[in-house]
Amino acid sequence: MRLTLHTDYALRALIYLALRTDRRVAIREIAEAHRISENHLVKVVHSLGRGGFVATARGKGGGLRLGRPAAEIRVGDVVRFTEDDMALVACFQPNGPGCALIDVCRLQRLIAEALQAFLAVLDGVTLADLVGGAQGPVVAARLGLAMN
Repeated sequence: MRLTLHTDYALRALIYLALRTDRRVAIREIAEAHRISENHLVKVVHSLGRGGFVATARGKGGGLRLGRPAAEIRVGDVVRFTEDDMALVACFQPNGPGCALIDVCRLQRLIAEALQAFLAVLDGVTLADLVGGAQGPVVAARLGLAMN
């Protein structure tokens, strides 16, 4: 399985925001810290706002912050929200090509189980887990953030 760039940027943005709960953050800050496209990140953040993962405010004093506490944001939920297509093989797609083995295929069941296992692992991790503990200051330092 390969996650899209949209999901990658979404997770990076959320990690940054989880480390910066003391104030609102500009999209430019996140883009610079992660060395990613600001234009692409605007679209990602807009999507995260629609999903309730990010709260946005315009104007003076505006910016971004997490839409809810990091401990309530499961990585699996972010992946499900940001990935348009979780169909790992064509036969999983509603309008995908037909398959001669569709009603006797064991591979389809195995792949479906593997996807559920993948998502179950991600569901067991919150954004707070990604930035907490001893690893938090290391992650913050790599992004050029000073921790209190």
